[in-house]
Amino acid sequence: MSRKFKTMDGNQAAAHVSYGFTEVAAIYPITPSSPMPEHIDEWSAAGRKNIFGNTVQVVEMQSEAGAAAAFHGSLQAGALTTTFTSSQGLLLMLPNLYKVAGELLPGVFQVAARALAAHALSIFGDHQDVMAARASGCAMLAESSVQEVMDLSAVAHLTAIKTRVPFINFFDGFRTSHEIQKIEIWDYEDLKPLVDMDAVKAFRKNALNPDAPVTRGTAENPDVYFQHREASNKFYLELPDVVEHYMNEVNKLAGTNYQLFNYHGAPDATDVVVTMGSSAQVVQSTVDYLNKLGRKVGFINVHLFRPFATDRLLKALPQTVERIAVLDRTKEPGALAEPLFLDVQAAVVDGGRNVKVIAGRYGLSSKDVIPADIVAVFDNLAAENGKKFFTLGINDDVTFLSLDRAEGVEVETPGLTECKFWGFGSDGTVGANKSAIKIIGDHTDMYAQAYFDYDSKKSGGVTMSHLRFGKNPINLPYLVTEPQFVACHRQSYVHEYDLIRGIKKGGTFLLNCTWSPEELDEHLPAKLRRQIAEKELNFYIINAAKIASEIGLGGRIN
Repeated sequence: MSRKFKTMDGNQAAAHVSYGFTEVAAIYPITPSSPMPEHIDEWSAAGRKNIFGNTVQVVEMQSEAGAAAAFHGSLQAGALTTTFTSSQGLLLMLPNLYKVAGELLPGVFQVAARALAAHALSIFGDHQDVMAARASGCAMLAESSVQEVMDLSAVAHLTAIKTRVPFINFFDGFRTSHEIQKIEIWDYEDLKPLVDMDAVKAFRKNALNPDAPVTRGTAENPDVYFQHREASNKFYLELPDVVEHYMNEVNKLAGTNYQLFNYHGAPDATDVVVTMGSSAQVVQSTVDYLNKLGRKVGFINVHLFRPFATDRLLKALPQTVERIAVLDRTKEPGALAEPLFLDVQAAVVDGGRNVKVIAGRYGLSSKDVIPADIVAVFDNLAAENGKKFFTLGINDDVTFLSLDRAEGVEVETPGLTECKFWGFGSDGTVGANKSAIKIIGDHTDMYAQAYFDYDSKKSGGVTMSHLRFGKNPINLPYLVTEPQFVACHRQSYVHEYDLIRGIKKGGTFLLNCTWSPEELDEHLPAKLRRQIAEKELNFYIINAAKIASEIGLGGRIN
């Protein structure tokens, strides 16, 4: 089998796989999951075929509750069904999650995990939504990169079909859903032989049919409800084996090494971090950096979160481990601690391991976590009086839980070019950068990554495009802080932002402005002029608005 390379974001990767296994898509868009159903709708309209040789039927409802109800009803009628959601959208589906799981219907919820509106709304990523659904009975599979979304979404669909347990397949909203990467993609012909067609036939045979009426969805009394609730136990007990089986099938086809819990680091590590989602890539590069310095550290990347396979976690954990820090990307006010920590702590106790376990909270609303944060975690873990409960990436001056970022951490990726573009929502900067990174990814032998950082206003707000490309795979799921190239597409930003902070010495700065070279001394702030001189930058100006006007592009200066 040879897989092709293609440049796409996490949403497109999830949609590509889901389309293959889906007969009905019940949809209602919500940021940042909206591009998934958009892709499905577009491909369906173009007549694209799934692995069963049919075109997906797309049903757009008028709310998330409607999409969840259509999802539930479609599964009861014997059609393999998928929906796509995030945040409050997933919460509005909760009653149906419990029903779909209780009735053992093999649907898949593709979730671009996102913050919940609590004291304020946020459209950005964390795990608050999926953690609110963890008791529903749906299996939960997590991915930490765009490539993992492509590879493991297939595992979610295949396992749901075989075990009848519905899946929440999730990845970090924006950080993975909107990050563009050059990845290897599945051909449906390679996935088709993996489908358990006997399970598909049994599912169809069990569908509601007016010619063979049955009673479902009854009310039960205390005499039988408890017994029936326990009757599903064996499905969940068998599920980790099935996930492992399909991960091994993927590993054979793609040359990967997916496990329920992937360990990376020193075989004799004393200190280990456990995490899931996009932070896993940050921890992995930090573990490599620290081990080169002579530390004995490692990390575990959690893929299957529900059911939580305690035996597999303990097997992945080196016998030498003395201390574990568990990182959760969620907050449960009033709880003893967050969910992943509680599960890991329970697993360690259950396995009789004498290991100290501490709990960290990070990354709410897409707050960046960088290698310096992870070094601080390992330092805190090894300290005699380290914090048992801590937060990363913020300054907590209320309960004083935060860890200070470590100083002097330099995780180098050789041969990497990093760029940052300052734009204005709807000026075309983001679109142009998407095109540029896809050209690099699809038409050169280089790897490419793009991430777009903008505020909730979207159209009309400031946008920052972060581009990286180079000869090696790029596993850096955080913002560019030391670019070689910076472009600013709006001249007023010279007074509002520190545009070239962190730029490498001898780098390039391009400013779009209406000023002539002679007027720059008058208009550029003294601080910016000083930075340009001290950093010995190559400084260029362009009047893109004038050029756009002359060639008929209007306000789109991209």
